[in-house]
Amino acid sequence: QVQPVETGGGLVQAGGSLRLSCAASGRTFSGSTMGWFRQAAGKEREFVAVISPSSQSIMHTDSVEGRFTISRDNTKNTLYLEMNDLKPEDTAVYFCAASQRYTYDISSFHSWGQGTQVTVSS
Repeated sequence: QVQPVETGGGLVQAGGSLRLSCAASGRTFSGSTMGWFRQAAGKEREFVAVISPSSQSIMHTDSVEGRFTISRDNTKNTLYLEMNDLKPEDTAVYFCAASQRYTYDISSFHSWGQGTQVTVSS
């Protein structure tokens, strides 16, 4: 079972950048699809990006396409989310999670981390 811990969040001005990391313990990280999700205050958790075990398949939601990049390093059991040109609407708690399927369907993901807060000021 993958047990992830997210780090790298913080307060940044609009147009700035952050890099989130998700360190995952457990021997199944390299065989798991990994995803980033976010939840803004008062809203439902939503899909941000997903990456297949080998990094061969990657998908980002439309609102972050061209600004965010998901990646992973299986030798370090770590998932990343590079976030550039941040906007106030990107403000949310960001979570990583694992799935046995390559999908953006949140119901297929398990082993959620505690999340890391990203706040973008205008």
